[in-house]
Amino acid sequence: MTVSFDVIIPFLRPIQHLLESETVSEIMVNPDSSVWIEEDGAIQLLPGIHFDDGALIAALEVVANKSGKKLDADSPVLNLRLPDGSRLAAMIPPVVNPHPLLTIRKFTSRDFVLRDLIDREMLTPEQASALTDAVRRGDNILIAGGTGSGKTTLTGVLADAIPEHERILIIEDTAELHIRKPHVVSAESQTDTHRNSVTFDDLLKAVLRHRPDRIIVGEVRGPEARTLLDAMNTGHRGTLATIHASSAEEALRRFANLTMRNSPGLTLPIIEEEIMRCLDMVVFVQRVDGSRAVHEIRRLHETLH
Repeated sequence: MTVSFDVIIPFLRPIQHLLESETVSEIMVNPDSSVWIEEDGAIQLLPGIHFDDGALIAALEVVANKSGKKLDADSPVLNLRLPDGSRLAAMIPPVVNPHPLLTIRKFTSRDFVLRDLIDREMLTPEQASALTDAVRRGDNILIAGGTGSGKTTLTGVLADAIPEHERILIIEDTAELHIRKPHVVSAESQTDTHRNSVTFDDLLKAVLRHRPDRIIVGEVRGPEARTLLDAMNTGHRGTLATIHASSAEEALRRFANLTMRNSPGLTLPIIEEEIMRCLDMVVFVQRVDGSRAVHEIRRLHETLH
């Protein structure tokens, strides 16, 4: 569920110009009330911006309430998306002090196409061609990287290569992906709302019953690893999934370990063999000095740089 900007802007007035900026990619309000931004890959402090006492926590409580979520001392963590697809994450006392922590990751790259990533040197023309060919033919691809490395941006752009007639089902914790295709169904897990919890794994099991031609998983990090591997192993081709990892090798290791936790009776070598059989490619995206680039494309078992 999204919440209207009209509801929160009166409370976020001190950073309204940052929300409206096309070059600011991240806004960070720390518990000491300092305001930081990321712009053009560089992080900087913005002195002179401050919220009136109680204004920020009041804004966050309104946002949570309008989104059907809880934000109080018993549920002090909030994650949701804003109308433009940007992601809002917040924590309030007692887990942070003395004031709330707010981070808004803006999706200034929502309308990027492949040419944009090449122009920004995130991809070489050769890498772009290899990856789009892989998506088009239905390879199962795991996109790995650290926080803010560009995994979501790359996933959204590569999805442009999916044939127009195919049905795409997207699973995310907080909806971020903007897929420019006619037949897209997007689902979000519900684990911090007033309603009954619906986990990532619950969603993945559910969408498999809705005739997906393609499955896109926002981030593999729990029991859904086993379900996703089963899906790929039983004929679901063209899967795109992201995973938090520091290298392509680490991505494979993490995927295997997450799968093993929910695979009673199976050994790690057996799971690793299953992954190597089902997964076609690992793409590692790295962020260095503010710039994001594809550092490695590993086609199991061939590596391209």
